[in-house]
Amino acid sequence: MFASLPPIVLLSLSVSSAALAIAAVSGVPLGARLVLQPLPGQRWIVLLIYTGMGLPPVVVGLFVYLLLSRSGPLGWLDWLFTPAAMIAAQTVIAWPLVVGLTMTAVEGVDPALRLQLRALGANPTQVMWTLLSEAWPGVLAAIIAAFGSIISEVGAVMLVGGNIEGRTRVLTTAIVLETRKGNFELSLALGGVLLGLAFLSNFLLLRLGRGIVR
Repeated sequence: MFASLPPIVLLSLSVSSAALAIAAVSGVPLGARLVLQPLPGQRWIVLLIYTGMGLPPVVVGLFVYLLLSRSGPLGWLDWLFTPAAMIAAQTVIAWPLVVGLTMTAVEGVDPALRLQLRALGANPTQVMWTLLSEAWPGVLAAIIAAFGSIISEVGAVMLVGGNIEGRTRVLTTAIVLETRKGNFELSLALGGVLLGLAFLSNFLLLRLGRGIVR
């Protein structure tokens, strides 16, 4: 098992990093836009986003599974039981967290700054990015929270990935497998690797965030 650990760690990182990147690139600007330019039915949109923040991962996995199954609307992609399906599921889990917590962070910025920027002639895009820079600690917390939720989840990736050795097995699904086999020492060791990986990834995200602010 330990001989196959590096590919498992690499796949865990690549899947979660790709999902986080998609969720952050699309979710951070949207979260800011929803604060600065409310849409019709804004309350319902916010309610849906907050509901999505608490979705059980296994429900997300079931939803993505049905979408990607051969009889599903996206079955032609042939993604089921591949890393692409795992990325899709983790993106769905991370995206509401990024959007919702970004909204909260931007709402916390002094409203006077928004008025000042508009008085100086800033266009909506300039206002948005300036407020995001002011709210960056909260936005970074949103990204870190999203990463933590997906790097440690098991239900969705198990459903859509299948836990196939050498193809879709990640740390969380490997822990479940070894626990079912009674290999508790190995499960604990894999859990330690997962915790260390989450700690290191969050440390790097914090360092990157501070570098961007500076």
